[in-house]
Amino acid sequence: MLLLGFFLGLAVGIGFWIWQQVQLNRYLGRLIRPLTPHSYKMGLLLIPGLRQEIAMVKQQRQDLQQSLQTYQDLLDFAPVGYLQVDEENQLLWCNRQAQEILYLQRWQPEQVRLLLELVRSYELDHLIEQTRDWQKPQTGEWIFHPSCDDAAEMAARKSLALRASSLPLPNGQVGVFLENRQPLLDINQVRDRSFSDLAHELRTPLTSIRLVAETLQTRLEPPLNRWVNRLMQEVDRLINLVQSWLDLTQMEANPTMQLQTKVVELRSLIASVWETLEPLAGRQHLSFSYSGPENLWIKADQARIYQVFLNLLDNSIKYSLPGTSIHVEAKIQSTNNNEGDAASPILEINLIDSGVGFSEADLPHVFERFYRGDKARTHSPQDSNSIGAIVGNGLGLAIVEQILIAHGGSIKAMNHPETGGAWMQLQFPEVMANSLSQDYS
Repeated sequence: MLLLGFFLGLAVGIGFWIWQQVQLNRYLGRLIRPLTPHSYKMGLLLIPGLRQEIAMVKQQRQDLQQSLQTYQDLLDFAPVGYLQVDEENQLLWCNRQAQEILYLQRWQPEQVRLLLELVRSYELDHLIEQTRDWQKPQTGEWIFHPSCDDAAEMAARKSLALRASSLPLPNGQVGVFLENRQPLLDINQVRDRSFSDLAHELRTPLTSIRLVAETLQTRLEPPLNRWVNRLMQEVDRLINLVQSWLDLTQMEANPTMQLQTKVVELRSLIASVWETLEPLAGRQHLSFSYSGPENLWIKADQARIYQVFLNLLDNSIKYSLPGTSIHVEAKIQSTNNNEGDAASPILEINLIDSGVGFSEADLPHVFERFYRGDKARTHSPQDSNSIGAIVGNGLGLAIVEQILIAHGGSIKAMNHPETGGAWMQLQFPEVMANSLSQDYS
C-alpha cells in the first residue's frame, strides 16, 4: 500500500508539472499568435528560451526573497535596535531590540500607525525629519522618558539614555539604529561611587604613612635618607591622585559647583603660575612669552583658574623640547547671541608649546580621565620633578575641562601647525568691561 501510494503521488506530481508546461506553452502561443506566419514560426522557436528566462527570473525572485528574509532575521536578533519608517513617518518595521527599548511590544507588523503615536519622543521624530530633509546620516543622543496611559505601568518604566544613528533610504524612507546607553552609564556611576569610597578610605592611611616618612627623614643620614625622600615623593603622588579623583568626581556630579567668584586679573595670575613653575622650566632652558591685552579682567574663582593654568603650563614644561619657548596669546572676540542682534565678548587664550604634540588618535580622548595615549606624550624624564596640585596622574586635563565648564567656558586640544607642539585653546565668557578697553599688544 505504501509503495502504491508513493507511485500514485509521483504520477500526480508529474502530471501536474506536465499540465503547467502545457499551460505555459499555450500562454506563450497566444502571445505570438497575432504575428505574421513567418514571425509566428520564429516565435515558436523562441518559446524554449523564453521558458528558461522565466524560470531564471523566478529563481532570482526566490533568492531575493530568501536574502531579504535572512537580513531581516539578522536585524531581528541584532544587539542594537532598528526601526524603519516611510515618507509619512509611519512605522514599517522594527526589530525586537527596538521594541524593548521603545516599549513597542503592543505594535504588530501589520499595523500602519505614525511613529509619534507609538513612541512619544520628539527627539527621535526630529532626527528622522532632519535625515530626510538633508539626505545625510545623522546622530543624536537624548534621555528617553517612556510614556503610556496607565499610571502604574508608566511609573515602572525607567528613563533611558539613547544614542541614535539614522540614514536616508529610497522613497523618503528612513532607517534608525538605536543604542541603549543606560547600562553603560549605570556601570560608570557604580564605578565612580566605588572609586570615591576607596579614595576616601585611602586618605587617612596615606597621611599616616607620610607622617612616618617625615619622622624618618630627619633621623636618617645620607645615603639612606634618599630612600625616604623617594618614599615621600611617591606618597605625595598618591595623595595628589586621591584628592584629584575626589575633586573630579565632585565636579562631574555637580557641573554648576559652588564657585567663589570675584573679579580676577588673568594676565598677572598667569604670570604668577609661571613664576611657580619657573625652576622646572629653567632645567629645560625654556622661555615664556605672552601677547595680548595687559589687563584681562574676568569674573571667576581665582583658586580654580589658577589650578587650570598650573596644570596646563606644567604639562607644557614636561613635554617641551629643551631650549624652546611656551607662548600664551590672549584676544577678545565678539560673538552674536541667540537673537543675532547683540554681541557678547569672549576671551580666547591660546597656550602653545614646542613639544611633541598629540597623536591624531589621542586628540579626541585627551580630556578623558586616566587616558594615557602616545608614550612620547605621556612619559617624560621630568615627571618626577614636576610640581603642582595635580601632576602625572591622568586626571589633570579632565579637571581643567570640568573647571572651565563650571565657569561657562570651554577648552579644545590641537597641534599647532607651526611649532608642532600642543595647542590648548581656552574660552571664557565672563570678560569684564575694563578688559575691552585695552589695546592688543
